[in-house]
Amino acid sequence: MQTVADLASRPQNTETLQNAVSFHSCFLPCTNVLTLFGLGVMSLLRPLLLDAVPTIQQTAALALGRLANYNDDLAEAVVKGDILPQLVYSLAEQNTQRFYKKAAAFVLRAVAKHSPELAQAVVDCGALDALVISLEEFDPGVKEAAAWAIGYIARHNAPLSQAVVDAGVVPLLVLCIQEPEIALKRVAASALSDIAKHSPELAQTVVDTGAIAHLAQMILNPDAKLKRQVFSALSQIAKHSVDVAEMVVEAEIFPAALVCLKDPDEYVRKNVATLIREITKHTPELSQIIVNVGGVAAVIDYLGDSKGNVRLPGIMMLGYVATHSENLAMAVIEEQEDHIKAATAWAFGQIGRHTPEHARAVAVANVFPKLLNLYLDSESSEDLQVKAKKALKSILQKCTYLPALEPLLYEAPSNILKHVVCQFSKVLPHDSKARRLFVTSGGLKKVQEIKAEPGSAVQEYINAINNCYPEEIVRYYSPGYSETLLERIDNYQPM
Repeated sequence: MQTVADLASRPQNTETLQNAVSFHSCFLPCTNVLTLFGLGVMSLLRPLLLDAVPTIQQTAALALGRLANYNDDLAEAVVKGDILPQLVYSLAEQNTQRFYKKAAAFVLRAVAKHSPELAQAVVDCGALDALVISLEEFDPGVKEAAAWAIGYIARHNAPLSQAVVDAGVVPLLVLCIQEPEIALKRVAASALSDIAKHSPELAQTVVDTGAIAHLAQMILNPDAKLKRQVFSALSQIAKHSVDVAEMVVEAEIFPAALVCLKDPDEYVRKNVATLIREITKHTPELSQIIVNVGGVAAVIDYLGDSKGNVRLPGIMMLGYVATHSENLAMAVIEEQEDHIKAATAWAFGQIGRHTPEHARAVAVANVFPKLLNLYLDSESSEDLQVKAKKALKSILQKCTYLPALEPLLYEAPSNILKHVVCQFSKVLPHDSKARRLFVTSGGLKKVQEIKAEPGSAVQEYINAINNCYPEEIVRYYSPGYSETLLERIDNYQPM
């Protein structure tokens, strides 16, 4: 039995496993030796769960768990082998040894992790009631194993998460995060995160048990893996509504949480940035709170120190703050240090370059004039000028919100102006209302004043704009036309 368990933990030992396959299975056309082995040995393991020797029981359960953990085929074989009811029964028995209970919970977790269907099979065999009993055990290892299985069930979807809630596990998980064992705290916080993420109602259930206050107490715990789960749980709670986000803020996690944006652990930093993003997205008031505690500068420093996808929540956070109001946008972009301004400009470029909707959100926050000023300011560092220019171009190439673009016709240098004119040439042919406004605002007149090289891209854009209007309108707003009219008056001979 021990050999089987050891082999199951090392799937790379294919030669050993192939030698262990039963004779009849050798004729099956299967390349997955571990799966083949698992299906052949499954029927041998089940009776050993009832063996009189506790060590054999435990080792059999451990082997089943390792097999089920490897892939969904083997997990499904455990379900079809009618093994789960026996494990559930053993979990619920008071006289069952703690080592076996841990192994039994491991099997349930290994089955449930693969898919909602397999997780549902675990629920259908009555596992949740047994896992609740295990959460009430004295032994922290049994509690940890049970909480882990519960988290793997809840993470798939809202109905499974609701089934977990209905079984009464949330108050017990909150008790678990108050236990002294770090490993138990981690797994319980992770399970609460998995429950809360699916819907406002499920998040509210977690909130109603007082989880926020207990999670908030652990944000500066020295254990990085625990902090990962704590910030994940808080962000999964905060994302659903203004009310729960306010409750997270009221737990007084700021400004202390901002310290963790410099944590050595990459995932701690990412989860903190995610939490801040989920709070700021709701209202200007919540964004202002984060701004007031130094959140903007902290996030910008985080962006400068990070690489790859971990930067995304920080970028989005700056976007949410800037979108809520012009004042908040200025709070983002008017940091004093050049390197912070440069990182902010870069962040805006990353936000606005995705879609016209993203670009409009940045434009509405009146960011264009500020980026342009940073680019043109002779006192700006070279890095700041480069990042401001790149950000402007990135956002302009996606922006179709003409009221924000029109001021740039008067202010932008030629290398930026061409991107502005290009956007007008794309939008005006398809929007009659915008064409009329472009004339009355003076935009069409300004376009006629642009000096473009014949055959250049800018000239092509201008031609596309002019083609949207009758020839006499274009002529009327062209430079020198008023003088031409005056000459015609001078030369006109009345009848």
